[in-house]
Amino acid sequence: MRKSSKRLAQKVPRSVCSNSCPPGYRKVPLEGQPVCCYNCGPCSEGEITNKNDMPNCLTCPEDQWSNQKRDSCIQRVIEFLSYEDLLGVTLTSITSLFFIITAVVLGIFIKYSNTPLVKANNRNLSYILLLSLMLCFLCSFLFIGRPSKLSCLFSQTTFGIIFTIAVSTVLAKTLTVIIAFNATKPGSKLRKWVGPRLSIFVILGCSLGEVVICTVWLLLSAPFPDTDTKSETGKMILQCNEGSVAAFIAVVGYVGFLALLSFVVASIARKLPATFNEAQFITFSMLVFCSVWVSFIPAYLSTKGRYMVAVEIFAILTSSSGLLGCIFIPKVYIILLRPELNTKDYLMGKQVNT
Repeated sequence: MRKSSKRLAQKVPRSVCSNSCPPGYRKVPLEGQPVCCYNCGPCSEGEITNKNDMPNCLTCPEDQWSNQKRDSCIQRVIEFLSYEDLLGVTLTSITSLFFIITAVVLGIFIKYSNTPLVKANNRNLSYILLLSLMLCFLCSFLFIGRPSKLSCLFSQTTFGIIFTIAVSTVLAKTLTVIIAFNATKPGSKLRKWVGPRLSIFVILGCSLGEVVICTVWLLLSAPFPDTDTKSETGKMILQCNEGSVAAFIAVVGYVGFLALLSFVVASIARKLPATFNEAQFITFSMLVFCSVWVSFIPAYLSTKGRYMVAVEIFAILTSSSGLLGCIFIPKVYIILLRPELNTKDYLMGKQVNT
Protein backbone atom coordinates (compact mmCIF):
# COMPACT_ATOMS: atom_id res chain seq x y z
CA MET A 1 0.00 0.00 0.00
CA ARG A 2 2.83 2.39 0.83
CA LYS A 3 4.67 1.54 -2.39
CA SER A 4 1.62 2.34 -4.51
CA SER A 5 1.11 5.71 -2.77
CA LYS A 6 4.73 6.66 -3.45
CA ARG A 7 4.29 5.81 -7.13
CA LEU A 8 1.18 8.01 -7.30
CA ALA A 9 3.03 10.88 -5.64
CA GLN A 10 5.82 10.63 -8.16
CA LYS A 11 3.34 10.77 -11.04
CA VAL A 12 1.55 13.92 -9.80
CA PRO A 13 2.01 16.55 -12.59
CA ARG A 14 3.88 19.78 -11.83
CA SER A 15 1.87 23.01 -11.79
CA VAL A 16 4.45 24.83 -13.93
CA CYS A 17 6.24 23.89 -17.13
CA SER A 18 9.35 26.08 -16.54
CA ASN A 19 12.16 26.22 -14.03
CA SER A 20 12.12 28.90 -11.35
CA CYS A 21 13.76 32.22 -12.32
CA PRO A 22 16.53 33.12 -9.83
CA PRO A 23 17.31 36.68 -8.65
CA GLY A 24 18.74 38.74 -11.48
CA TYR A 25 16.18 37.34 -13.92
CA ARG A 26 12.51 38.01 -14.61
CA LYS A 27 9.74 35.87 -16.00
CA VAL A 28 9.15 36.31 -19.72
CA PRO A 29 5.71 34.89 -20.78
CA LEU A 30 5.66 32.58 -23.78
CA GLU A 31 3.20 33.59 -26.47
CA GLY A 32 0.39 31.04 -26.91
CA GLN A 33 1.44 29.09 -23.80
CA PRO A 34 -0.28 28.84 -20.41
CA VAL A 35 0.64 31.37 -17.73
CA CYS A 36 2.67 28.76 -15.95
CA CYS A 37 5.01 28.50 -18.93
CA TYR A 38 7.67 31.19 -19.28
CA ASN A 39 11.31 31.85 -19.98
CA CYS A 40 13.77 33.59 -17.70
CA GLY A 41 15.19 36.85 -19.07
CA PRO A 42 18.10 38.74 -17.50
CA CYS A 43 17.47 42.22 -16.14
CA SER A 44 18.93 45.13 -18.04
CA GLU A 45 21.71 47.35 -16.68
CA GLY A 46 20.41 49.47 -13.85
CA GLU A 47 17.63 46.97 -12.99
CA ILE A 48 17.46 44.07 -10.53
CA THR A 49 15.28 41.32 -9.13
CA ASN A 50 16.00 40.19 -5.58
CA LYS A 51 13.49 37.30 -5.37
CA ASN A 52 12.68 34.19 -7.36
CA ASP A 53 10.12 34.33 -10.17
CA MET A 54 9.63 38.08 -10.14
CA PRO A 55 7.53 39.19 -13.15
CA ASN A 56 9.33 42.54 -13.58
CA CYS A 57 12.73 44.00 -12.84
CA LEU A 58 13.07 46.88 -10.38
CA THR A 59 14.89 50.05 -11.45
CA CYS A 60 17.72 51.14 -9.16
CA PRO A 61 17.62 54.65 -7.64
CA GLU A 62 19.41 57.35 -9.65
CA ASP A 63 22.46 57.36 -7.39
CA GLN A 64 22.79 53.55 -7.54
CA TRP A 65 23.46 50.91 -10.19
CA SER A 66 22.90 47.18 -10.56
CA ASN A 67 25.70 44.79 -9.64
CA GLN A 68 27.05 42.20 -12.05
CA LYS A 69 24.52 39.55 -10.99
CA ARG A 70 21.63 42.05 -11.25
CA ASP A 71 20.30 40.96 -7.85
CA SER A 72 21.08 44.10 -5.82
CA CYS A 73 21.73 47.82 -6.28
CA ILE A 74 25.13 49.26 -5.41
CA GLN A 75 26.33 52.84 -5.05
CA ARG A 76 27.45 54.46 -8.30
CA VAL A 77 31.06 55.58 -8.63
CA ILE A 78 31.06 59.37 -8.15
CA GLU A 79 33.34 61.17 -10.59
CA PHE A 80 34.51 64.77 -10.88
CA LEU A 81 37.81 66.53 -11.47
CA SER A 82 39.35 66.58 -8.00
CA TYR A 83 42.64 67.86 -6.69
CA GLU A 84 43.65 64.29 -5.77
CA ASP A 85 43.35 62.92 -9.32
CA LEU A 86 46.48 62.72 -11.46
CA LEU A 87 44.80 64.98 -14.01
CA GLY A 88 43.80 67.44 -11.29
CA VAL A 89 47.30 67.45 -9.79
CA THR A 90 48.84 68.02 -13.23
CA LEU A 91 46.56 70.93 -14.08
CA THR A 92 47.03 72.45 -10.63
CA SER A 93 50.81 72.26 -10.93
CA ILE A 94 50.84 73.82 -14.41
CA THR A 95 48.46 76.57 -13.28
CA SER A 96 50.63 77.38 -10.26
CA LEU A 97 53.77 77.45 -12.41
CA PHE A 98 52.29 79.90 -14.92
CA PHE A 99 50.96 82.07 -12.10
CA ILE A 100 54.43 82.28 -10.56
CA ILE A 101 56.03 83.07 -13.93
CA THR A 102 53.52 85.87 -14.53
CA ALA A 103 54.15 87.26 -11.05
CA VAL A 104 57.90 87.24 -11.71
CA VAL A 105 57.39 89.06 -15.03
CA LEU A 106 55.25 91.66 -13.24
CA GLY A 107 58.00 92.09 -10.66
CA ILE A 108 60.58 92.62 -13.40
CA PHE A 109 58.39 95.23 -15.09
CA ILE A 110 57.88 97.06 -11.80
CA LYS A 111 61.61 96.95 -10.99
CA TYR A 112 62.55 98.32 -14.44
CA SER A 113 59.50 100.58 -14.73
CA ASN A 114 61.61 103.65 -15.54
CA THR A 115 63.53 102.06 -18.40
CA PRO A 116 62.70 103.21 -21.96
CA LEU A 117 61.34 99.83 -23.08
CA VAL A 118 58.76 99.56 -20.29
CA LYS A 119 57.73 103.20 -20.68
CA ALA A 120 57.43 102.94 -24.46
CA ASN A 121 55.03 99.99 -24.25
CA ASN A 122 52.66 101.72 -21.84
CA ARG A 123 53.67 100.38 -18.46
CA ASN A 124 50.27 101.00 -16.83
CA LEU A 125 48.50 98.84 -19.41
CA SER A 126 51.25 96.25 -19.05
CA TYR A 127 50.59 96.11 -15.30
CA ILE A 128 46.85 95.69 -15.87
CA LEU A 129 47.41 92.96 -18.45
CA LEU A 130 49.83 91.05 -16.23
CA LEU A 131 47.48 91.27 -13.25
CA SER A 132 44.55 90.07 -15.37
CA LEU A 133 46.66 87.17 -16.69
CA MET A 134 47.48 86.19 -13.11
CA LEU A 135 43.74 86.15 -12.36
CA CYS A 136 43.13 84.16 -15.56
CA PHE A 137 45.46 81.44 -14.30
CA LEU A 138 43.90 81.53 -10.83
CA CYS A 139 40.35 81.16 -12.17
CA SER A 140 41.32 77.66 -13.34
CA PHE A 141 41.07 76.58 -9.71
CA LEU A 142 37.34 77.41 -9.74
CA PHE A 143 36.78 74.48 -12.11
CA ILE A 144 38.65 71.90 -10.02
CA GLY A 145 36.97 70.18 -7.07
CA ARG A 146 33.46 68.99 -6.27
CA PRO A 147 30.92 71.24 -8.02
CA SER A 148 28.88 73.40 -5.66
CA LYS A 149 26.24 76.05 -6.12
CA LEU A 150 28.73 78.90 -5.67
CA SER A 151 31.44 77.40 -7.87
CA CYS A 152 28.93 76.76 -10.66
CA LEU A 153 27.53 80.28 -10.40
CA PHE A 154 30.86 82.07 -10.55
CA SER A 155 33.34 79.86 -12.42
CA GLN A 156 32.14 80.60 -15.96
CA THR A 157 31.19 84.23 -15.33
CA THR A 158 34.44 85.01 -13.51
CA PHE A 159 36.43 83.42 -16.31
CA GLY A 160 34.51 85.44 -18.93
CA ILE A 161 34.92 88.80 -17.20
CA ILE A 162 38.63 88.33 -16.39
CA PHE A 163 39.43 87.23 -19.93
CA THR A 164 37.50 90.20 -21.28
CA ILE A 165 39.65 92.55 -19.18
CA ALA A 166 42.80 90.87 -20.49
CA VAL A 167 41.78 90.98 -24.16
CA SER A 168 40.39 94.53 -23.93
CA THR A 169 43.71 95.61 -22.40
CA VAL A 170 45.51 94.12 -25.39
CA LEU A 171 43.11 96.03 -27.65
CA ALA A 172 43.79 99.23 -25.73
CA LYS A 173 47.57 98.71 -26.03
CA THR A 174 47.24 98.29 -29.80
CA LEU A 175 45.03 101.33 -30.24
CA THR A 176 47.43 103.36 -28.11
CA VAL A 177 50.31 102.44 -30.42
CA ILE A 178 48.34 103.45 -33.54
CA ILE A 179 47.17 106.74 -32.06
CA ALA A 180 50.62 107.58 -30.67
CA PHE A 181 52.15 107.37 -34.14
CA ASN A 182 49.37 109.03 -36.07
CA ALA A 183 49.02 111.84 -33.55
CA THR A 184 52.50 113.08 -34.50
CA LYS A 185 51.31 113.97 -38.00
CA PRO A 186 50.65 117.69 -38.61
CA GLY A 187 47.04 118.67 -38.00
CA SER A 188 46.11 115.28 -36.57
CA LYS A 189 42.87 115.20 -34.57
CA LEU A 190 44.04 112.18 -32.62
CA ARG A 191 46.21 114.21 -30.24
CA LYS A 192 43.33 114.63 -27.81
CA TRP A 193 43.18 110.83 -27.43
CA VAL A 194 46.83 110.51 -26.49
CA GLY A 195 47.04 109.52 -22.84
CA PRO A 196 45.25 107.16 -20.48
CA ARG A 197 41.72 108.35 -21.31
CA LEU A 198 41.34 106.09 -24.39
CA SER A 199 42.73 103.06 -22.57
CA ILE A 200 40.34 103.47 -19.65
CA PHE A 201 37.41 103.94 -22.01
CA VAL A 202 38.25 100.78 -24.01
CA ILE A 203 38.85 98.54 -20.97
CA LEU A 204 35.78 99.71 -19.03
CA GLY A 205 33.52 99.75 -22.09
CA CYS A 206 34.47 96.26 -23.26
CA SER A 207 34.36 94.80 -19.76
CA LEU A 208 30.93 96.32 -19.14
CA GLY A 209 29.60 94.45 -22.17
CA GLU A 210 30.70 91.10 -20.71
CA VAL A 211 29.32 92.02 -17.30
CA VAL A 212 25.91 92.68 -18.87
CA ILE A 213 25.94 89.31 -20.65
CA CYS A 214 26.93 87.47 -17.46
CA THR A 215 24.30 89.32 -15.41
CA VAL A 216 21.54 88.39 -17.85
CA TRP A 217 22.79 84.80 -17.79
CA LEU A 218 22.68 84.60 -13.99
CA LEU A 219 19.24 86.22 -13.78
CA LEU A 220 17.50 84.20 -16.49
CA SER A 221 19.18 80.78 -16.48
CA ALA A 222 22.03 80.52 -13.99
CA PRO A 223 24.42 77.53 -13.94
CA PHE A 224 23.76 74.94 -11.23
CA PRO A 225 25.26 71.68 -9.89
CA ASP A 226 23.99 68.67 -11.81
CA THR A 227 24.57 64.92 -12.12
CA ASP A 228 25.09 62.92 -15.29
CA THR A 229 24.17 59.25 -14.98
CA LYS A 230 23.85 58.54 -18.70
CA SER A 231 27.32 59.11 -20.14
CA GLU A 232 29.25 56.34 -18.36
CA THR A 233 27.91 53.02 -17.10
CA GLY A 234 27.82 52.69 -13.33
CA LYS A 235 29.11 56.22 -12.75
CA MET A 236 27.51 59.42 -11.53
CA ILE A 237 29.37 62.42 -12.93
CA LEU A 238 29.11 65.59 -10.86
CA GLN A 239 29.25 68.66 -13.07
CA CYS A 240 28.02 72.21 -13.52
CA ASN A 241 25.07 72.55 -15.86
CA GLU A 242 25.45 75.78 -17.86
CA GLY A 243 21.72 76.46 -17.54
CA SER A 244 21.77 78.05 -20.97
CA VAL A 245 24.21 76.83 -23.61
CA ALA A 246 23.40 79.94 -25.68
CA ALA A 247 24.47 82.21 -22.81
CA PHE A 248 27.71 80.26 -22.36
CA ILE A 249 28.48 80.56 -26.07
CA ALA A 250 27.66 84.29 -25.88
CA VAL A 251 30.18 84.77 -23.05
CA VAL A 252 32.94 82.91 -24.93
CA GLY A 253 31.89 84.45 -28.24
CA TYR A 254 32.17 87.97 -26.84
CA VAL A 255 35.74 87.29 -25.72
CA GLY A 256 36.44 85.80 -29.15
CA PHE A 257 35.03 88.88 -30.86
CA LEU A 258 37.32 91.17 -28.86
CA ALA A 259 40.28 88.90 -29.63
CA LEU A 260 39.47 88.98 -33.34
CA LEU A 261 39.13 92.77 -33.22
CA SER A 262 42.49 93.03 -31.45
CA PHE A 263 44.02 90.79 -34.11
CA VAL A 264 42.70 92.99 -36.93
CA VAL A 265 43.84 96.22 -35.27
CA ALA A 266 47.27 94.75 -34.46
CA SER A 267 47.64 93.58 -38.07
CA ILE A 268 47.09 97.17 -39.21
CA ALA A 269 49.64 98.44 -36.69
CA ARG A 270 52.34 96.02 -37.87
CA LYS A 271 53.39 98.54 -40.54
CA LEU A 272 54.61 100.94 -37.88
CA PRO A 273 58.33 101.03 -36.94
CA ALA A 274 59.22 97.71 -35.37
CA THR A 275 61.61 98.97 -32.69
CA PHE A 276 58.94 100.98 -30.96
CA ASN A 277 56.03 98.76 -31.89
CA GLU A 278 54.78 95.63 -30.15
CA ALA A 279 51.91 95.12 -32.60
CA GLN A 280 53.72 92.21 -34.26
CA PHE A 281 53.84 90.34 -30.96
CA ILE A 282 50.20 91.19 -30.25
CA THR A 283 49.19 89.95 -33.71
CA PHE A 284 50.81 86.58 -33.11
CA SER A 285 49.42 86.33 -29.57
CA MET A 286 45.88 87.02 -30.82
CA LEU A 287 46.33 84.44 -33.56
CA VAL A 288 47.23 81.86 -30.93
CA PHE A 289 44.39 83.03 -28.69
CA CYS A 290 41.74 82.81 -31.42
CA SER A 291 42.99 79.42 -32.62
CA VAL A 292 42.73 77.98 -29.12
CA TRP A 293 39.18 79.17 -28.52
CA VAL A 294 37.92 78.26 -31.99
CA SER A 295 39.09 74.71 -31.26
CA PHE A 296 37.78 74.81 -27.70
CA ILE A 297 34.01 75.13 -28.28
CA PRO A 298 33.50 71.92 -30.34
CA ALA A 299 35.93 70.02 -28.11
CA TYR A 300 34.14 71.24 -24.97
CA LEU A 301 30.67 70.33 -26.24
CA SER A 302 31.77 66.87 -27.39
CA THR A 303 33.36 65.73 -24.11
CA LYS A 304 31.78 64.68 -20.84
CA GLY A 305 32.62 64.58 -17.16
CA ARG A 306 35.95 65.65 -15.79
CA TYR A 307 37.49 65.69 -19.26
CA MET A 308 35.07 68.45 -20.27
CA VAL A 309 36.34 70.54 -17.36
CA ALA A 310 39.94 69.65 -18.23
CA VAL A 311 39.41 70.86 -21.81
CA GLU A 312 38.24 74.27 -20.56
CA ILE A 313 41.15 74.58 -18.12
CA PHE A 314 43.56 73.61 -20.89
CA ALA A 315 42.08 76.33 -23.13
CA ILE A 316 42.44 78.90 -20.31
CA LEU A 317 46.05 77.94 -19.65
CA THR A 318 47.04 77.78 -23.32
CA SER A 319 45.50 81.10 -24.33
CA SER A 320 46.78 82.92 -21.22
CA SER A 321 50.29 81.56 -21.62
CA GLY A 322 50.14 82.54 -25.29
CA LEU A 323 49.49 86.16 -24.34
CA LEU A 324 52.21 86.05 -21.69
CA GLY A 325 54.80 84.45 -23.94
CA CYS A 326 54.18 86.46 -27.11
CA ILE A 327 53.81 89.91 -25.54
CA PHE A 328 56.08 89.90 -22.48
CA ILE A 329 58.82 87.28 -22.82
CA PRO A 330 60.61 89.19 -25.66
CA LYS A 331 60.64 92.30 -23.47
CA VAL A 332 61.93 90.38 -20.46
CA TYR A 333 64.69 88.97 -22.68
CA ILE A 334 65.79 92.48 -23.67
CA ILE A 335 65.50 93.85 -20.11
CA LEU A 336 67.57 91.09 -18.51
CA LEU A 337 69.87 89.81 -21.26
CA ARG A 338 70.15 92.63 -23.80
CA PRO A 339 70.12 95.84 -21.74
CA GLU A 340 72.00 97.65 -24.50
CA LEU A 341 68.76 97.52 -26.54
CA ASN A 342 66.75 99.02 -23.70
CA THR A 343 67.66 102.56 -24.68
CA LYS A 344 65.86 105.56 -26.08
CA ASP A 345 68.05 105.60 -29.19
CA TYR A 346 67.11 102.02 -30.05
CA LEU A 347 63.43 102.67 -29.47
CA MET A 348 63.58 105.74 -31.71
CA GLY A 349 64.88 103.59 -34.53
CA LYS A 350 68.54 104.52 -34.39
CA GLN A 351 71.26 101.94 -34.95
CA VAL A 352 72.73 100.28 -31.93
CA ASN A 353 76.11 98.59 -31.95
CA THR A 354 75.71 95.01 -30.72
